[in-house]
Amino acid sequence: MPTIPSQGGGNRRGIIAMSLSMASFIVNDALVKHVSAELPAAQLIGIRGLMSTLLLLVVAHALGQLRGSTQDPARVRSALTQPAVLWRSGIDALATFAYLNSLFHLPIANATAINMSSPLFLTLYAVLRWREDVTISQWLVIGAGFVGVLLIVQPTADGFNAWALLCLLATLLHSARDVITRRIPPSVPSLLVTLGTAASVTLLAAAWTLWQGWQPVTLRQYALLGAASVFLSVGYYLVIVAIRAGDMSVVAPFRYSGLLFALLIGWLVWGDIPDAMAWAGIVLLVVAGVWMLRAQR
Repeated sequence: MPTIPSQGGGNRRGIIAMSLSMASFIVNDALVKHVSAELPAAQLIGIRGLMSTLLLLVVAHALGQLRGSTQDPARVRSALTQPAVLWRSGIDALATFAYLNSLFHLPIANATAINMSSPLFLTLYAVLRWREDVTISQWLVIGAGFVGVLLIVQPTADGFNAWALLCLLATLLHSARDVITRRIPPSVPSLLVTLGTAASVTLLAAAWTLWQGWQPVTLRQYALLGAASVFLSVGYYLVIVAIRAGDMSVVAPFRYSGLLFALLIGWLVWGDIPDAMAWAGIVLLVVAGVWMLRAQR
């Protein structure tokens, strides 16, 4: 199979794909945040998860990853039940619940900014787990990034914002998910890994709904959640395209374009404008994250 060039056109495709994927994720977040004012969290997460699972099943079948001599049902089950895939799916499901529940109570830009501090946690984990060498300048950047997170979370004399802390927990879980992803064999298709995650989110939401209860859903709400599931699936697909098309050191920093989309949608839809401390934290976090991504190319 011919390889995609990593320079020139490849990087341009990667940058465009990464930017569009971030836009897709933010539109998905905005849609579910809007519906959260009308439906219980577990119910809307479950409906969106079911729609995403069905959509991914259709795509996987169309691409031949659920049938054929090279990908028979037994092999699919084997791929989805590998320990690394199961751990990743479970942790991602918990992270999804933590992030979305915090998103429903925070400005979308603040939640997005906190969630994008994951490169800092990944670097810290690499130091603690794999004893990777980190220079003094890198430690300073990590420290600056965490200061940025604190400025966004904004601890006060009355205590931390509980929803911001929940969002921070979701970021830690997302970082753990990314670490586990590295242990999944390359032979397991990315689409099947994504399918496993969507199914796990749906099952967790179904269990939670039994306790939280169910209320009638209107056609409009189904339509909004259906659109959210499409944007979510497109975002996952475009991330894979971006990673495979260009150089990581060039493409990865454009994940922070999601902050621009979050700020714009937050202002247009909810009238959210970050205060001075949050703006300072966002700038610190973006600068630290981009520097760390380029330093690890």
